Amino acid sequence: MNVDHHYALSLEWTGNRGTGTSGYRDYGRDHVVRAEGNPPIEGSSDRAFFGDAERWNPEELLIAALAQCHLLSYLHVAQRHGVVVTAYEDEPTGTMTASSDGSGHFTAVTLRPHVTVSDASQLETAQQLHAEASRLCFIAASVNFPVGHEPTAEAE
Repeated sequence: MNVDHHYALSLEWTGNRGTGTSGYRDYGRDHVVRAEGNPPIEGSSDRAFFGDAERWNPEELLIAALAQCHLLSYLHVAQRHGVVVTAYEDEPTGTMTASSDGSGHFTAVTLRPHVTVSDASQLETAQQLHAEASRLCFIAASVNFPVGHEPTAEAE
């Protein structure tokens, strides 16, 4: 049985410097993303596109969403398979190719999860569970570019 889940947020552009979009360099890319019950996310564009480097950009948020989704899917499958995870870290990277017409698209994201498990006998299983977690990740299933995995694991 399929179950729909719905999400809502608000987005407010805060980058009007007084003349709106009168020129490409005349407006800020700053904005705020809000969802009920959550702290706001201060966003901007990538610095390469005249954004504020101290704010999250959409490209970083996409990579973060993929990494978060994999983490949560992984913890779920680890628990189901009896693998006790005591720590999880990731250093994901992504590549976006910009075209001369101003468009662009992601060509790949690579997740590098490092998992710590409580029992050394579970290390092989811990490594193998990344494939199942990837298959279950809602966000990875929704993108049109490859999401690679370079997992490592260690025991406490």
